[in-house]
Amino acid sequence: MRDPIPPHLAEQVRQAERELARRLRKTDVLRFLGIRLVAAEPGRVVLSFRARAHHLQAHRVVHGGVMATLADTAGGLATYMSIPPGTRVATVEMKINFLEAVEKGTVTAEARVIRCGRNFSVVDCDVRDEADRLVSKALMTFAIGPAATPAPAPQSARPGKSRRVRS
Repeated sequence: MRDPIPPHLAEQVRQAERELARRLRKTDVLRFLGIRLVAAEPGRVVLSFRARAHHLQAHRVVHGGVMATLADTAGGLATYMSIPPGTRVATVEMKINFLEAVEKGTVTAEARVIRCGRNFSVVDCDVRDEADRLVSKALMTFAIGPAATPAPAPQSARPGKSRRVRS
């Protein structure tokens, strides 16, 4: 059983959960795959998708790359929930075992941060099918970078200097 979220952090967690849902909606590949946020709290994220025809490989089971994308996304977001808002997260290593084939139904990934340091986090992720079978198991390492900064505005020509444009 997980510890309840302290009341003074509850609003921060709700804000972060809204941010994660927004990020999922804005990422084309995740939107195409239909990956949605089920739950989020510090160090833990649950994502899911409903298996459809475009998720299946030649043998009519969910493609391993789709399962890996689900686990990787859940792991990255679990790390994101463990660090200051706006800090960058990038996968540096991922190991995944595919344990059972999934033909249909809802697939759910639960990612949990095992260790979060200054520069890296290690995340464990269970992927389960609708029957609650463990279908994939992933262990991932994420780099924790500096906060994202807005792109600098383009520099205009210095005052008093003309720019020559070649045609």
